[in-house]
Amino acid sequence: MERMNPRSRSDAYGSRINRSHSTLVANVLPWLSVLAASILPVFLIAVALPMMPPLGFLLLLGWRLVRPGLLPVWAGLPLGMFDDLFNGQPFGFGVFSWSLALIAIEIIETRLPWRSFWQDWFTAGILIAAYLVGGWILSGATPTIHSFISLVPQLLFSILAFPIVARVVARLDRLRLTRWMRTQ
Repeated sequence: MERMNPRSRSDAYGSRINRSHSTLVANVLPWLSVLAASILPVFLIAVALPMMPPLGFLLLLGWRLVRPGLLPVWAGLPLGMFDDLFNGQPFGFGVFSWSLALIAIEIIETRLPWRSFWQDWFTAGILIAAYLVGGWILSGATPTIHSFISLVPQLLFSILAFPIVARVVARLDRLRLTRWMRTQ
């Protein structure tokens, strides 16, 4: 019977145990991904009706709901301020709405003793609807029934896109915690 090399055995499973991840990547990746998602809708498509979901806000909700405690409650202020530069809303809307969303999630998480994906999706759906309707009301345009009807596809698309965003956040979280430098 041939003996197995202990190094190959530890490489098969041992590299996953006691791994050391880069603290820089672990701390910066959530912030940079939300910032990149805030910029991304500017480059994708220009249409007459709003169709693109607010990706920065969705990623913020995804990080906060998938990995609670990773982004602090005060993260809505700087991330919302950055999003205000690109989303076309009046300056301060992102700061206000992102901060309120993070506070609301914090209150919900402290009040309920259990969590599930359906609860997270429902919470995200309510917050997305409040964000889009609040942006519609505060945009400076005259709110009419026709403009509200044109908002409905973006609202539905944003709510239905949350599970995909949550999956992307889970993948980014795995990337965030991978080993970056191999030490011998």
